[in-house]
Amino acid sequence: MSAFVVGLVTCSSRGEARKIARAILEKKLAACVNIIGGLESHYCWKNKLENAQEWLVLIKTTRPRVRAVMTAVKAAHSYEVPEVIFVTVTEGERRYLNWIQACVKPK
Repeated sequence: MSAFVVGLVTCSSRGEARKIARAILEKKLAACVNIIGGLESHYCWKNKLENAQEWLVLIKTTRPRVRAVMTAVKAAHSYEVPEVIFVTVTEGERRYLNWIQACVKPK
């Protein structure tokens, strides 16, 4: 199993996305956080079809820090049920992965 993961979190605003990014990076829970704007989300919520403009946060971190990242996101997030999912990195440029490892505080 890979030691590296990418977290995906959707947010209601750029400000909220920045708040989450800062909380994660200040605690050295990730090496890099990207914020992507202009996301249009369509979803089912409480048995109704909804849509919203959102911001996507991409979090590059290590598998041992996933729980701590989730805790930090939930503490800073405004949604009742925030999207916080992680995808395993199956391959990557070795020097980049080494950089992630060096930046992330060990568990």
